Amino acid sequence: MSTAAGVSAATVSRVLNGTARVDQSLVDRVRAAVASLGYRPNAAAQGLARGEWGTIGVLVPDLANPYFPDVLKAVSAVARAHGRRMMVMESDEDPAVEHDLVEDLMRCCDGVLLCSPRMPRADLAELIGRKHPVVLFNRMVPGLPVPSISVDFHGGMTQVCGHLAQLGHRRAAYLSGPSASWANTERIRAFEAARAFGLEVELVECGATSQAGYDAVMPVLESSDATAILGYNDLVALGALARMRELGVAVPASYSVVGFDDISLDLVAHSKLTTVSVPRDELGRRAGELLEQLLVNGADAEPAYLPMTLHVRDTSGPPRG
Repeated sequence: MSTAAGVSAATVSRVLNGTARVDQSLVDRVRAAVASLGYRPNAAAQGLARGEWGTIGVLVPDLANPYFPDVLKAVSAVARAHGRRMMVMESDEDPAVEHDLVEDLMRCCDGVLLCSPRMPRADLAELIGRKHPVVLFNRMVPGLPVPSISVDFHGGMTQVCGHLAQLGHRRAAYLSGPSASWANTERIRAFEAARAFGLEVELVECGATSQAGYDAVMPVLESSDATAILGYNDLVALGALARMRELGVAVPASYSVVGFDDISLDLVAHSKLTTVSVPRDELGRRAGELLEQLLVNGADAEPAYLPMTLHVRDTSGPPRG
């Protein structure tokens, strides 16, 4: 390349990597040689020369959860539009491994997007204190100087409770999500407001999977006076529905069942589930843009909440008798 352009290898490197000012006549000669030889510079090598990896890292708690693929696809599209690649790691819902995974991402990524992180506040504070570009997704931590974007989980669950109260329900059971989940805590916080609607909600330990919902619903059916069952997410609600169908429990005649997230598995489960949602592609796009803004401008931003929309379908109705 340097021979074809009639310049030194160092000059070619400076032109291609943009690491220093070069006389315009030399720039033109290098670019002409690039065009004639059909040369394609190595993007990763160029980034390293500028002190960048050209990659963003994303940590998610569970890749098997259908909530995350739409988000990741949108984040990846933003990254590609800005000449970056995306690396994804999964914690398998284990807060104990998240810190080490984030450290790994920081070693090889320009910035990191933490999706629904479960780790304690102290661990988050320590990582953010390293001044590596980080954006929080679906978790808000007051007092930490970190850009954050989230769904309004509290508002979404408040809509669910209001819907059930309007139908006439007075007691409901909530199949609760992972204990370390901030999003779960936000859902639970809405139950205080639900009392103003005349709706009491009892908590039932559960999890985030369809199997968890399947296993957790029996105590509600056997001993609770609830007339509605709320799932931490749609997977939990669909698991509960599957068990109820096996037992011949009519929905919504005997119990209303409401999910959360609208993960579009209605047809697979042969049920059109009442649920709440936010456009996940928009959520992922905005999270990706927030990280890109941080990488380019180094600027913080006000926390952003995206509102949820209630979708009333076939699994909610007036309480029995």
